[in-house]
Amino acid sequence: MKDMIETPRADALTFRKPAPEDGSAVWALIRACKPLDENSMYCNLIQCDHFADTCILAEMDGAAVGWISGYLLPDATDTLFVWQVAVSTDARGLGLASEMLDRLLSREDMAGVRRLQTTITRDNDASWSLFRSLAERHGGQLSDEPHFKKHDHFDGEHATEYMVTIRFPAPLARVA
Repeated sequence: MKDMIETPRADALTFRKPAPEDGSAVWALIRACKPLDENSMYCNLIQCDHFADTCILAEMDGAAVGWISGYLLPDATDTLFVWQVAVSTDARGLGLASEMLDRLLSREDMAGVRRLQTTITRDNDASWSLFRSLAERHGGQLSDEPHFKKHDHFDGEHATEYMVTIRFPAPLARVA
């Protein structure tokens, strides 16, 4: 009999706000999700501590398999900036990134959010697809423009990052 390859089940996933104790697991997840830019473990610890309300952690059997970090812009608190989206190879194919975005945006903490921003390089097809899909699902309008430019900001060492902005017709949060 051939060995059966077990595929992950979406119903085995849990979603929650991160806690400081999750910092090292988030750091390890991001390091395993090449080619994501790695931050320091301390940065991920701070995200889990100071920005828990604007981040989401997905777990399967107690292991971190999905992560979105973000924050509300200090000068535009109706705008959630999504910093990173990471999905473990163990959880790919489940629509996890979309589910995490929807759950994050539906939190009461996001009640005033009318806009989402993120930066994406032109060659990152998965991210473009993820954020176009988010805009379509929620009736948002997506626009983009060069933001951090290859030669102006990255000394020619990194591709231009395009600022992607999605304007939603109404906040997505479930407010009781």
